[in-house]
Amino acid sequence: MEYENKMVLAPMVRVGTLPLRLLAAQYGADITYGEEIIDHKFVKCERHINESLGSIDFVEKGTGSVVFRTCHEERNRVVFQLGTSDAVRALSAAQIVCKDVAAVDINMGCPRSFSISGGMGAALLSKPELISDILTTLKRNLDVPVTCKIRLLKSPQDTVELARKIEKTGVSALAIHGRKVSDRPRDPAKWNDIADVVEALSIPVIANGDVFDYEDFQRIKVATGASSVMVARGALWNASIFSPSGMLPWEDVKREYIRKSFFWDNDVKSTKHTLKEMIMHYSSLELPEGKAVIKSETSADLAQLYGEEKYYQFVSKNRVLMNGNN
Repeated sequence: MEYENKMVLAPMVRVGTLPLRLLAAQYGADITYGEEIIDHKFVKCERHINESLGSIDFVEKGTGSVVFRTCHEERNRVVFQLGTSDAVRALSAAQIVCKDVAAVDINMGCPRSFSISGGMGAALLSKPELISDILTTLKRNLDVPVTCKIRLLKSPQDTVELARKIEKTGVSALAIHGRKVSDRPRDPAKWNDIADVVEALSIPVIANGDVFDYEDFQRIKVATGASSVMVARGALWNASIFSPSGMLPWEDVKREYIRKSFFWDNDVKSTKHTLKEMIMHYSSLELPEGKAVIKSETSADLAQLYGEEKYYQFVSKNRVLMNGNN
């Protein structure tokens, strides 16, 4: 895994599943992060080859639910992001998946209550010794690159100090979201603070924050000096942001996402959540399309809504045939 001059899909909860990752890569993303997965849940998973899909599934024992799905096509660019607050548990989880991904990343920036209450995500920012323990343990025991993603601390000096401690653990790269935990998405990302970190470190820094079109990749690189650039909401709203030819109409991108979701048998709750985020940005959930997506209960419902019944039936039939042959 190389971290120089890369366009990166950010980790996004309930969104960064296989269909969106492959869609982003199709349009030009070099590295694609999966959604954060909690170590407590992942250590209960077993690896299964899903021959009917051509995927590798990590399935939770007991429930049978697919916690993480990947495929050979993305092996050299997918990053498995882990939510953890314990080095031993993090290693146990990472060892289950490390041979099927390009890198393992530790989430140290998520401000959501479920992460912070468990001592994970942004809660780690105030625990440099625990950060060092987790990253050092993974680095010593894994054969894939280990990275982490953080947010800005209260002062630029604090952020630089933490980043230097992280660099000493031997991580391959550091991603920085240019906002503090207390900042809201509407608050401008502080590119200058990212630049301070870039100047202080020798490892690649991945800059994240306020990238909404293809030209922003270059703007944030120039402003920060970062090695690579990560995009979240801009890619969620329109994954063709990674295309040097310019963004495609969101309706076209949305339809391609829907088809990929059918093909890879994506969880309908994840597909609906992603579609709702797209619709809220470009339209409204109060309009007929938004209401229909909310009302949909199955992938078949979504296929009917978007006029993709034939495609949905085709992939479903082929899946049944593959299962029969197996």
